[in-house]
Amino acid sequence: MSDKNYLNWPFLEPRHRQLEQELDSWAAQHVSQHVSQHASQHAAQHHEQDVDAACRTLVTQLGQSGWLAHAIAGTRHGGGADVIDTRALCLIRETLARHNGLADFAFAMQGLGSGAISLFGSDANRETYLPRVARGEAIAAFALSEPQAGSDVAAMQCAAVQDGDSYVLNGEKTWISNGGIADFYVVFARTGEQPGARGISAFIVDASTPGFEIAERINVIAPHPLARLKFDNCRIPAAQRLGEAGQGFKVAMATLDVFRTSVAAAALGFARRALDEALAHAKQRKMFGQTLADFQLTQAKLAQMATGIDAAALLTYRAAWQRDQGKNVTKEAAMAKLTATETAQQVIDAAVQMFGGLGVVSEHPVERLYREIRSLRIYEGASEVQQLIIAREMLRA
Repeated sequence: MSDKNYLNWPFLEPRHRQLEQELDSWAAQHVSQHVSQHASQHAAQHHEQDVDAACRTLVTQLGQSGWLAHAIAGTRHGGGADVIDTRALCLIRETLARHNGLADFAFAMQGLGSGAISLFGSDANRETYLPRVARGEAIAAFALSEPQAGSDVAAMQCAAVQDGDSYVLNGEKTWISNGGIADFYVVFARTGEQPGARGISAFIVDASTPGFEIAERINVIAPHPLARLKFDNCRIPAAQRLGEAGQGFKVAMATLDVFRTSVAAAALGFARRALDEALAHAKQRKMFGQTLADFQLTQAKLAQMATGIDAAALLTYRAAWQRDQGKNVTKEAAMAKLTATETAQQVIDAAVQMFGGLGVVSEHPVERLYREIRSLRIYEGASEVQQLIIAREMLRA
């Protein structure tokens, strides 16, 4: 059982502690059971249709049990509150990640994929999409990255040209999570009001829209729905634009600002699970007439792992608390994501090493964590980008 003393830190309120307790119990009953059912099918689990089905099931379960309401803003549209509670978001992601990485992914993408609608959608947009997202009846996706425009958003080439009361969209997006199973995509495209990042707009594109297709499914080391999207004269009603024309970069950054701290929380969940596994193994593994835990080298490594997790958790919940106080957390969120994801990678690597040969057996808990953590150091701003953000904010002060 993970050390939960962090729940008593002053960053969190009694309602947050109750939320974590309820979700932990729910996840132990539903998500962990889901894992056990699929773990024995490790060969088949890497197939797209099995991962897709598992993800759809998780979205449905999370929606029906009310957890997705925490990823939506606006009580009128199925949200848990009018403003997203960042600390609740982080606790949910951390708890789900500790139980099952795909469950965390399913929850996070419902929030990220619909976040721009929560923040910038018209009343009609919100009423059409958000209640279905909250109930787990519609799967959302966030389509920003392109083959030549990942961290460099200004290099975006996907374009939308206004034609009467519509926009005609052409181009590609790639590395799109939930690609292939989403019911709608928030897509960012160049509309040309100004050069660079100031000439981009955001649109809601339904998966059934003519001219939209899944060009390629992408398989990665920790399987989840991922795809390259293609738009060929894809006509979108102007009413599906989010925010003002040319304000798409602002829409994207505001959405990422909400969810970036929660990436750090997911990394914490992975790291805590790895430490739990390592502790249990070290206590029972017999070596040279004693246990692995009796060796000072093991004790030193466990101490390093635990200290790193607490340091990352302090940064994470500081950023979440500050955001819930209405403060700008660009620097603090970047510090949290950088530290938590890099630390989690080190903690999980240490756990794998402690397990020896068992640690690299396919679908062993620490082997699965080793694959799951790697992408968190890249998506929503790679570690190197976080360093640039931190330095930029310091120099601006």
